[in-house]
Amino acid sequence: MSGGWPGGQACLPSAQMALDLVNNRTDILPDYELELIYYDSMCDPGESTKLLYDLLYTEPIKTVLMPGCSSVSTLVAEAARMWNLIVLSYGSSSPALSNRNRFPTFFRTHPSATLHNPTRVRLFQKWKWTKIATIQQTTEVFTSTLDDLEQRVKEAGIEISVRQSFLTDPAVAVKNLKRQDARIIVGLFYETEARKVFCEVFKEKLYGKKYVWFLIGWYADNWFKIKDPSINCTIENMTEAVEGHVTTEIVMLNPETVRGASNLTSQEFLGALMNRLGGMNPEETGGFQEAPLAYDAVWALALALNKTVAPLKAKGRRLEDFNYNNHDITAEIYRALNTSSFEGVSGHVVFDAQGSRMAMTLIEQLQGGSYKKIGYYDSSQKNLSWFGNDVWIGAGPPADSTIVIEEFRYLSQKLFAAVSVFAGLGILLGIVCLTFNIYNSNVRYIQNSQPYLNNMTAVGCMMALAAVFPLGIDGHHIHRSQFPVVCQFRLWLLGLGFSLAYGSMFTKIWWVHNLFTKKEEKKEKRKHLEPWKLYATVGVLLAIDILSLVIWQIVDPLHITVEKFTREAPKGDLDVLIQPLLEHCTSEKMNTWLGVVYGYKGLLLLLGIFLAYETKSVSTEKINDHRAVGMAIYNVAVLCMITAPVTMILTSQQDASFAFAALAIVFSVYITLVVLFVPKMRRLITRGEWQSEQQDTLKTGSSTNNNDEEKSRQLERENRELQKIIQEKEQRVSELRNQLVERQALRNRRRPSSGTNQNHSNPSPPSSQPDPKSLLPPPGYPNPASDNHSSLPPSFSNSSNLYQTDSKISRNHCHNSQIPLLYK
Repeated sequence: MSGGWPGGQACLPSAQMALDLVNNRTDILPDYELELIYYDSMCDPGESTKLLYDLLYTEPIKTVLMPGCSSVSTLVAEAARMWNLIVLSYGSSSPALSNRNRFPTFFRTHPSATLHNPTRVRLFQKWKWTKIATIQQTTEVFTSTLDDLEQRVKEAGIEISVRQSFLTDPAVAVKNLKRQDARIIVGLFYETEARKVFCEVFKEKLYGKKYVWFLIGWYADNWFKIKDPSINCTIENMTEAVEGHVTTEIVMLNPETVRGASNLTSQEFLGALMNRLGGMNPEETGGFQEAPLAYDAVWALALALNKTVAPLKAKGRRLEDFNYNNHDITAEIYRALNTSSFEGVSGHVVFDAQGSRMAMTLIEQLQGGSYKKIGYYDSSQKNLSWFGNDVWIGAGPPADSTIVIEEFRYLSQKLFAAVSVFAGLGILLGIVCLTFNIYNSNVRYIQNSQPYLNNMTAVGCMMALAAVFPLGIDGHHIHRSQFPVVCQFRLWLLGLGFSLAYGSMFTKIWWVHNLFTKKEEKKEKRKHLEPWKLYATVGVLLAIDILSLVIWQIVDPLHITVEKFTREAPKGDLDVLIQPLLEHCTSEKMNTWLGVVYGYKGLLLLLGIFLAYETKSVSTEKINDHRAVGMAIYNVAVLCMITAPVTMILTSQQDASFAFAALAIVFSVYITLVVLFVPKMRRLITRGEWQSEQQDTLKTGSSTNNNDEEKSRQLERENRELQKIIQEKEQRVSELRNQLVERQALRNRRRPSSGTNQNHSNPSPPSSQPDPKSLLPPPGYPNPASDNHSSLPPSFSNSSNLYQTDSKISRNHCHNSQIPLLYK
């Protein structure tokens, strides 16, 4: 009997040794002698095709083909069906070969590469990894293995976050692994490519305590120390990069001392193999690890052929009757192999329905430059035997990804405390101003400032200041479930506070402008300012705000959202990242609502500025503090128009946003309260007006709420002030009259001498003679010709006569130089 063997360096001696033992056994194929014909395909599918045809078309007829590599087995097994040949591989691990429709006569003593995947998944679960990465060489065997792994990890709830592949140069794939923060990496590639990969791993520093690599275990033990001209890394670099990686490999040598079908233990087999190799270093011998599989493959074939002797004999046939057109003998060999079960030097040999070997998996770890066994896994029993001698560069198995610690950003407590103190003092100031205004509401000066509107301003200012406290409350103070309530407090306190404070000031300016900038024919209406209209205006502004807030909260209520920022690396060599988070009060259409509110408030602010400017020169006693109101409106409008857009820009900076908003509220309130109430306090304190009001009330014995009595007292005060002014004017007029009389007397003394000369030359007409009556003083005044000057009377009964006389004197008898003295 003959077999085709495109084989390996250590596998061929192993198979030959098995063949010799089989031929020496009298209980196995006593009438036959097996012959091994071998070629080296070098794992090249093209070369193997040539060798396959050489084997098929040269004598003797081949009964079984035994390829080694997966790539060669794929080609050979797919073609063998055409010649009714059984294919038995000792080194093929490609999962694609488990397809019975494509490879109907294929068997292998090397388990499928997918047998590694249950072991890998079990290790992922043991070390609590839920995220892995993969890098593979672009070949069918590794692609099929990775597809199977992806399905298994998905069933186990594990994610493949990064999947990279390469054909010949792994540099880009390794860089992508680094860039995407891969930590647990499964590598699927041949040994030569493994050296290329880990040279790039060393360059990218993708090794150490943060990383774990899973590799195939059938590389030579010193694969990373072999000099390779295709890489530019030293042995020391490679040794450093591969330290700590984990391998999973099918158990290819029975760990137990059991004599199997060949009557050899695994250790006796290794001794015999070493003798055959002539002292060659096993680590440098290709296919050394697969040698037990090649040995058991020959024994599996021999035992299967031995099984076919009796069935064929019953049919009147023999094995030597086989040819490439004989399907019956092939079917008998197939059935015999499919039911094989024996103890070999690689362990228990049995094939599944797809013709793949079923075996345990060995788990090893590279520790200090050499591989150490750390466990076994039996996928059929789902049993993990763990030795507990795994070693890690760090404190333990690394995390499957950078540990991300979520950390909420909270408002600076020092800033919150400082602003809260100012807000609290502002509320106390508001209480003082409100108390002052209520207590002195009966004083005329306070009454003329519309005290009820000022009370609304004070209450609104205190509500706005109260909004500072919920504005600074965050998750540091309350539970997250209570945060929406705080959001509502912020909105309502600030909205209603603004409406009361600014609305009352706006109402004053509005009505001052409405009443005192009208045409001349409507000036009489200025005297009639009905208070209910003022209150109604404030009520309308307040109702608009309440309605808009209610609609907002019903249609699109506020809720809490969390903003995520760029991850930050903490100080120190920690494998963690900080994920900053910030809580916000928001709604689904927050920008739309803010646009409506800001637009409406902005128009009110602009209109308030315009009205304040228009009425800056108006003077009225009905609203005597409208200039102070205008100044407060200027300040509030400027602060609001600056703060609103700035806070929208700084929403992601909690300290800056709070500082701008809170300080704008505080400064606006302080300015408003100081401008409106402090001048009133100063006037009442310095002039004592409230004392005179109280004394007048006691004298009259009437109620201070009587408007007529108030008007009467006001007129009396005005009369006293006018009498003082009249007395001053009378004294000045008297002095001027005396000066005029003296001048007239002087002129009269000079006139006789000059008049005589004039009579001879040019007599004066009668009309030029001064009227004696014009020189007489008005009634009650002393005679200017008299030397005795009496004092002025205490009062002047007819002031109109006085002004008429002054006019005549200045027109007929006054010198031009005296005119400024009359009107001084």
